[in-house]
Amino acid sequence: MTSPLDTANLDRRRDTDSDYTREISGFKTQFDVFQFLKRVTEDFGARAFMVAHIPVSTAQVLSPNSVITNWPVELLNIYDRHRFLATSPLMQQLRDSTLPVEFELNRTADSRNEQASAVVKGLFERFKMVRGGCFPVHDATGTRGAVSFVGDRAPFSRQEMLELLYISVHVFDRLAEIRSFDVRVTDTLTTREIDCLNWTAAGKTSAEIAEILTLSEHTVNHYLNRATKKLDTVNRTQAVAKALRIGLIE
Repeated sequence: MTSPLDTANLDRRRDTDSDYTREISGFKTQFDVFQFLKRVTEDFGARAFMVAHIPVSTAQVLSPNSVITNWPVELLNIYDRHRFLATSPLMQQLRDSTLPVEFELNRTADSRNEQASAVVKGLFERFKMVRGGCFPVHDATGTRGAVSFVGDRAPFSRQEMLELLYISVHVFDRLAEIRSFDVRVTDTLTTREIDCLNWTAAGKTSAEIAEILTLSEHTVNHYLNRATKKLDTVNRTQAVAKALRIGLIE
């Protein structure tokens, strides 16, 4: 029989899950997701997170498969330089199963050869990323990924693993929706609108852009205003920032 205390805890968890769902559904950019995951990582006493696509078995490096992360750059660079992904037992588990995986550095590293094990242990111990949880996820297209939270705290409890799995599923799905929106925006912007954004990013005024493109200043402002609306931003500065972020301009 369920006790009143258990019922109260369950209700609180449901309320928390609903709060997370509402918050995640409102995210417009990858930066929104980054800030949220950074907060979740801190709330759960971990140190770092990563959202990544699960790479093919022949992949050698992790960074191209990372979607969003706050891993230390030095750690990721060393990890990739040694090509540790190619022999990662954790990544193999994520490929072979859709179940959450508890990460424990000593157990994972010891499955490598002696030399690689020593380097991996030293690297992750240095950054205090020795245990955590990894959560396989997928989006509506079937693209598989994983979300991980690691640090040096005690192992996540069963309830914490369930909560982090719930968060991971919703985050990965929202990131896919954001990318889909960005692709649609890219398809709808005209060449002239992109040209005006490019020159704005280069520091040119509307008058200068008009002279470069042999247009009127009024027309340039019209293109920039349309691009701003299509990018769902409030001004041309934000429009340029988003266009840079999604690779629409350089």
